[in-house]
Amino acid sequence: MGAPVYGGRLPLEAVNRFKLLKGDNRPAVVVVTYGNRAYEDSLLELKDLALELGFKPIAAAAFIGEHSFSTKKTPIAVGRPDADDINKALEFGKNIKDKLSALQSSKEQIAQLDKMAGDLKIPGNFPYKERHASPPIAPITDEDTCVKCGVCAEMCPTDAVTVGDTVETKAELCLRCCACIKNCPTGAREMVNPKMIEIAQWLNTNFSARKEIETYLPI
Repeated sequence: MGAPVYGGRLPLEAVNRFKLLKGDNRPAVVVVTYGNRAYEDSLLELKDLALELGFKPIAAAAFIGEHSFSTKKTPIAVGRPDADDINKALEFGKNIKDKLSALQSSKEQIAQLDKMAGDLKIPGNFPYKERHASPPIAPITDEDTCVKCGVCAEMCPTDAVTVGDTVETKAELCLRCCACIKNCPTGAREMVNPKMIEIAQWLNTNFSARKEIETYLPI
């Protein structure tokens, strides 16, 4: 179960989608990806959600990816995940496989999975960090550069973008994941809101030092 981190929490869109799942006592690996600032309570929140849905979380990890707000002017974790990240992810996967392979017969497996989930210690606080309502802000489209290819609409996880004679974006639906910006083939999508630019500059200034993947397995 993988999700991005938004301000130290899981985005509500991800939570709502996960709640469509039923775990039926299956083992699960919970993973969050963040943009080199901090994942705070998100990984613990995802573990707790997995338990609520009936999964048995037996491993967890926090990975780093290029930040959504990263641009050429304000680079933040550019190139992540890199080769070193991938190697660590592969080693993490191998360790999980070894633990699952060591499980005994199916009769005892649920008890073993319960113990593994109980022994899985993840940093974070409960109650979780408070969510703060975000104002409706979204990227804009330079209509002179836009070729109406529709990639922005295809990439949008909340269907906030529609492409017709012009490109329309429902700001109230926008998660500011910036997938439309990063995938636009002509560079027509951009974030021009001053507050968002200020945040990107703050992240670039304060969180450029490399952070490493953190993985967690039962004690």
